[in-house]
Amino acid sequence: MGSLQGGLQWTIDRMVSIGYGLVYDYIFEQFAPYQKLQAEVLELVETAAKTTSPDRRAFQVLDVDCGPGNLTFVLAEAGFSVLGLEPYGALVELAREKRRAKRLANLAFSQGNLETATVRESAFDQVVNVHSLYAHADPVAVLAHAWRVLKPGGHAIFVNHTSAVRPRVTFGEIRRREGPGAALRCLLLWLFPHWLFEATRRRVGPHYWDEATFTSHLRNAGFTVLETRRTFLNGASVLVLAKKEHEA
Repeated sequence: MGSLQGGLQWTIDRMVSIGYGLVYDYIFEQFAPYQKLQAEVLELVETAAKTTSPDRRAFQVLDVDCGPGNLTFVLAEAGFSVLGLEPYGALVELAREKRRAKRLANLAFSQGNLETATVRESAFDQVVNVHSLYAHADPVAVLAHAWRVLKPGGHAIFVNHTSAVRPRVTFGEIRRREGPGAALRCLLLWLFPHWLFEATRRRVGPHYWDEATFTSHLRNAGFTVLETRRTFLNGASVLVLAKKEHEA
């Protein structure tokens, strides 16, 4: 009975994750906070690349837990060589279909987790990870492996939720600040899909980190923390820019 329940939960979790990924594919293009976050990440990657290589194709980027590849495509279309790593095969196939349609030779997708994937040590100039650590079984291990695959002098950008997003409170804040139209758009495009995903996904975590906890984990993994900032949807997430100074 236990194995049957475990298998059923795995199936439900997989369906929910894939469904959320497909919805996210639409949300990413329509939801202004995601567009702003995308611009923040891209600007930081571009700044790091300027100090590393004049040729963007020579600048290697790894997008960890990339989902259907929305941010991954943004980075590749900016000219960087990008690998998107995603554990769910259906999302990888969706991302690969989009890559074929866009004919981006500097972009590839691979199925797997960073902890177990055959990713070479010191292979990347930049690692990016957005909004997956909180739902990961072992987010601290992700940080350690991100450090492992970075070249000495390479940079990492991590974005993670700081706490559970409360739909009613967030809706009210946006309504007061931006009006009912913006609040309704936020509800439909992100608050409700995110709430549904959190209500039905497998109970791993959540690992919500404030700035102090986040930076402590990164330093323990070997990183030098360069910057922290609140971002996304009224500061619901924290973005950390970190650097691998040298090999251990």
